[in-house]
Amino acid sequence: QVQLVESGGGLVQAGGSLRLSCAASGRMFRINDMGWYRQAPGEQRELVATVTSGGTTTYVDSVKGRFVITRDGAKNTVYLQMNSLKPEDTAVYYCNAYIHLNKYVSQDYWGQGTQVTVSS
Repeated sequence: QVQLVESGGGLVQAGGSLRLSCAASGRMFRINDMGWYRQAPGEQRELVATVTSGGTTTYVDSVKGRFVITRDGAKNTVYLQMNSLKPEDTAVYYCNAYIHLNKYVSQDYWGQGTQVTVSS
């Protein structure tokens, strides 16, 4: 049973920093892209950042220059370093990974979500 377990959310003042972690566990053949999404109250879930297995990253415009996504292949873990946080970054953050269970079966997996609250 593959699971994504997130940690690192919390309450921080505007201008502060937080680091989110997401570890994939279980029997896996390979992990392709990993990423972070967020969903604020009353809003749709949006993509924040992604990183490929080769290390190529993409970011939504609103976090460019403030957030950094990285991954540790040996630990099957993806991180999101969030700096210069703003109140509008407040949301539940979800980890996502596209995982191959074997040569023939692959699917998207999601973490349970971690709350990030930025106070003004």
